[in-house]
Amino acid sequence: MSQHADLRVVNAKVVTPSGTIDGGVAARDGKIVRVGTEANLPDAEETIDAEGNYLIPGFVDPHVHWGLSRYEYEYHEGLEHDFETETRGAVHGGVTTVVNFLLQPDPYLPDMDFFRQAGEENSYIDFAYHAIVHQDHHVDEIEGLAEEGIRSYKVFFNWYKHASPELGIDHSDAGRVYKVLDKVSEINDGVVMFHAENEDLAYERRQELQAEGRNDLEAWSESAPNICEAMQIEQIARMTEYTDSRSYIVHMSTGEGVDICERYQDKGVNVHAETLPAFLCHTKHDEELGTWGKISPPLRGDASKKRLWEGLRNGTVDYMGTDHCPHKLEFKEKDTGKHGDIWDAIPGDNNGIEYFLPVMMSEGVNKNRISMERLVEVCAENNAKRWGLYPRKGAIAEGSDADMVIVDLDKSKVVDEDFYHTMEPRYSTFHGDELTGLPTHTIVDGEVVVEDDELQVDKGGRDYLPRFDNGVPRE
Repeated sequence: MSQHADLRVVNAKVVTPSGTIDGGVAARDGKIVRVGTEANLPDAEETIDAEGNYLIPGFVDPHVHWGLSRYEYEYHEGLEHDFETETRGAVHGGVTTVVNFLLQPDPYLPDMDFFRQAGEENSYIDFAYHAIVHQDHHVDEIEGLAEEGIRSYKVFFNWYKHASPELGIDHSDAGRVYKVLDKVSEINDGVVMFHAENEDLAYERRQELQAEGRNDLEAWSESAPNICEAMQIEQIARMTEYTDSRSYIVHMSTGEGVDICERYQDKGVNVHAETLPAFLCHTKHDEELGTWGKISPPLRGDASKKRLWEGLRNGTVDYMGTDHCPHKLEFKEKDTGKHGDIWDAIPGDNNGIEYFLPVMMSEGVNKNRISMERLVEVCAENNAKRWGLYPRKGAIAEGSDADMVIVDLDKSKVVDEDFYHTMEPRYSTFHGDELTGLPTHTIVDGEVVVEDDELQVDKGGRDYLPRFDNGVPRE
């Protein structure tokens, strides 16, 4: 019997990498020290009765954009602000690790101390970074960023030539895509991430639809049709094969994308994809979403939604994220209202990190679209593995960080202003929906941080997670 523990959770269905067991978990000094039946757990200072509910590893959100609130803060200030407000929402929603995209036109390396400090002082959860590579000098920084623990590099192929110029993102053409893939192929566990949409075609479609006077959510989807994503994923997969590199399609929205990924994965090409809750739950026909439903890439039809769920179940789509973009509502709508100017509104969904787990429990597990075990795999374990964080993160296993969530599959709430704990005003594409399958407790680093919807801790004191040759240090 191991010595006394700080915390133990008992009477739980514990989802581990090797299967689900009835029992519990004990933690000491922030680490899991025992997983097993209650009789095999040591005594602890604090015991939580899970009441027969699931105990799962906290979700890892690999896709968020802190610091985008440019209308109110400059980037560095916004980053500090969003770390506090948005990770406060994360712990209420059951997300215990986040990987944020760095985005600035300036070089990243001179600011690394600031980027570490911004999270350490303001976050409620441990964090890592991807770098958005959209300038030539960013490409030159790739090896240096790897030495700082950043081994994932995002390019926009070839989106943001014309869309949302206020975001200040430069696109990448096929030449830069080749250069980045080739360079990253030499970096251990390096991955190139892609926003895959063809904006040359989308630009022409936008002109045509605007000339017709269209201003509805479906017009936004028609302005960047499924073929825009399919064309780029096909090229990315071919260039990944050519460079023998590793690529990852962020926020994949189309059934065509699933088909292409499956075809190249069957050939042994290292091309993988994530999808978002929004694409699994909404379609372009949900007109009541208005400008709130303007996401980039856009919502699709029922066939893509169905195919994405199939891809999640069969392993073709093996990651999930949220693309959480914390925009104030008036900026999102550009002061034209929820049903205002679809063309001018800012793309992006809000509060994704907080609704991530509840939506996937409600729409996935509770509707028998996906098993609890597979959901934990795509939202925790696989995300941790892909970004070099496993086994410190993403698993309930001895030696892993004690980041865990108790989920009551019968607990339900309507998504309203009070559902969220992030930046105000609070809104999302799930506003007004009832979700069933919510956290009762969120545990970070062996400490209960949210219990029955009440925050128990202050911000800060969290760790930057550098990804080195052998992954993130276990401490």
